[in-house]
Amino acid sequence: AYLTPSQLLLWANLASLLSLLSLLTIQGRLQEAAATLRQHWRRSLLLGAVNPFAYYLVLFQAYSLLPAQEAQAINYTWALTLTILSVPVLKQHLRPHDMLAALVCYGGVLAIATRGDPFGLHFDSPRGVALALWSTLLWAGYWLANTRDTRDPVIGLALNFACALPMIFLWCAWHGELSLPPWRGLAGAGYVGAFEMGFTYVLWLFALKRTDSAARIANLIFLSPLISLLLIHWLLGEEILPSTLVGLSLILGGLLLQKWPAQRAATA
Repeated sequence: AYLTPSQLLLWANLASLLSLLSLLTIQGRLQEAAATLRQHWRRSLLLGAVNPFAYYLVLFQAYSLLPAQEAQAINYTWALTLTILSVPVLKQHLRPHDMLAALVCYGGVLAIATRGDPFGLHFDSPRGVALALWSTLLWAGYWLANTRDTRDPVIGLALNFACALPMIFLWCAWHGELSLPPWRGLAGAGYVGAFEMGFTYVLWLFALKRTDSAARIANLIFLSPLISLLLIHWLLGEEILPSTLVGLSLILGGLLLQKWPAQRAATA
């Protein structure tokens, strides 16, 4: 209501950077972060150009074109996109259940994007759907690049946001979007920056460090889209369409199908 996607990214990026720097200050690790930047500035620039700059710019644009229930459901296919991209990037092989999971997941995307008429192939916002799918490629590519990242995760994320800030500033300047938004817009951007981009990432890292079964807590991600639908309905007033429920069920079913062999191995 108050910000363009580019403005939202600018102010949310700033809020996330401040939250991460505050955490590093409390931990007494700012000097370590500065030393890491001197040593890995190229990697910080490259990864910062992908996330947050390109990824969130595309994602926020998708959210501006699609109902929230559709954009968030499509975005959850990034885990499957990660598996597919690992074939050319990491030279891994697709297993039969991976290919079946892909068919199920993207069948769900088709059901959501066409609002329950997959054979009619009528899209209310083809550009919005394309951007939502493109965001999954960027996010999956970012995590694949992270497999070779030797930086501390929290410091690395803070440096990515620091390096991305000038890029976003120049992007907004180029598009004439550097005006100061109303305080409600700034408050919303601060929330997005702190919780979508900042503290929740750190909490997830802490959870992974403290658990004796990463696979078990990874299953908690399946609660997120369901809770999101409730919040979208209660806070945004969107009527949740039956096609969204069907499509999201297919997407989550495909992701569970993809994880099933690993879960069986972990519990065996």
